[in-house]
Amino acid sequence: MFKNRSFSLLLTGQSLADIGDILYIVSVISIIYRFTNSAIATSFVPFIITTCMLISSLLTPLITTKVSLNQLLTISQGFKTAVILGLALYVQWVGDQPMIGFVFLLIAMVAFLDGCANPIRQSLLPHYVEEKDLLRANSIAETVIQSIQVGSWFVGSSLLLLFTPSQLIWGVVVLFFMATLLLKLLPDVARMERPEKKKWVLFMQGWQSIHQTPVLKVAARMDLLESMAGAVWVAAILLVFVEEALRASSQWWGYLNGIFFIGMIIGSMICLEWTKFIERKKAMFISGGALLSAIFTLFFAVSITPLMALLCSLLIGLCGQLKNIPQQTIIQTSVSKEKLPTVYTSLNVIVTGVFGLSSLMMGMLSEWYGIRVVFFLSASMLLLVSVIAYKNKTSFT
Repeated sequence: MFKNRSFSLLLTGQSLADIGDILYIVSVISIIYRFTNSAIATSFVPFIITTCMLISSLLTPLITTKVSLNQLLTISQGFKTAVILGLALYVQWVGDQPMIGFVFLLIAMVAFLDGCANPIRQSLLPHYVEEKDLLRANSIAETVIQSIQVGSWFVGSSLLLLFTPSQLIWGVVVLFFMATLLLKLLPDVARMERPEKKKWVLFMQGWQSIHQTPVLKVAARMDLLESMAGAVWVAAILLVFVEEALRASSQWWGYLNGIFFIGMIIGSMICLEWTKFIERKKAMFISGGALLSAIFTLFFAVSITPLMALLCSLLIGLCGQLKNIPQQTIIQTSVSKEKLPTVYTSLNVIVTGVFGLSSLMMGMLSEWYGIRVVFFLSASMLLLVSVIAYKNKTSFT
């Protein structure tokens, strides 16, 4: 199924990097909060990450004309390792008195490198996997990634009881170094020679591909609405929902997050088990998954008990994954492999930019009109996604 164990190398390397990313975020947020004792200062971490990833996504098309995809992924991970090593040495040196501005600068550098790596990772998969096996490969990758999300957040928080944040960062350095070595072993991906073009033309390539490919235009509209809908699941809004709407303790916020990722794992495993059936019914799973996600988000909005909200969160994650994996496979096969990096960077700009603005908007709406209202709004947007997918079902066949 996979060429020269390339898929295994890519998945293992990125898994180690993803575990390191979560432990790094847990450590950095802990350091900042302990030093400032300020939730506002801590909230700057996701803001900085989103902003820098957006800028990086815009610049990625320029870089992909100079370096092959696998080399770019390795270079990005190598620089991340160097930055985290610098952070570890700095925290070790200054102890409990870090200069927060400098820590924010290092966070921004890591986020910038991640913004470049994420679309490249998605673009590499079709190079290492036969087209007929893409849905299965995406299912395996998603199962592993979401399992890491569940386990790493829980374990990362627990490790703070045993280790200091600075010790955890040294662990991240080791994980990143191992990830870099594995990614270095990836076979070279042939880079198509293209004539020199003006920078603005390179910036526009991904958008042109989306505009010229009907299924990508549909996917872009769906991604835009889903990014707006997904903004309600940020920590600040979900925590308020738990405390004000459910009248539950804050620990239920962690349960809702964990069960959501478990739902995604189950969805990935279903796709893995029923690959051939889903391959034939991609349009049905894409529109149906969005519709069921909208319905369960609506039920979540009216939940009166934590257990009801927990069940809805599980089903939202499951149905969302049943939609996302077939859609991801369609995107990967809709244009040539050479165009995929620019397509993914453009889609990433939509998702990242809209999500950042929507998080702010949803926070304001929840403050003005009540916390349940924003979840009704999220359900409405997911319903629109389902309608768009159904109307364009012929594009997904």
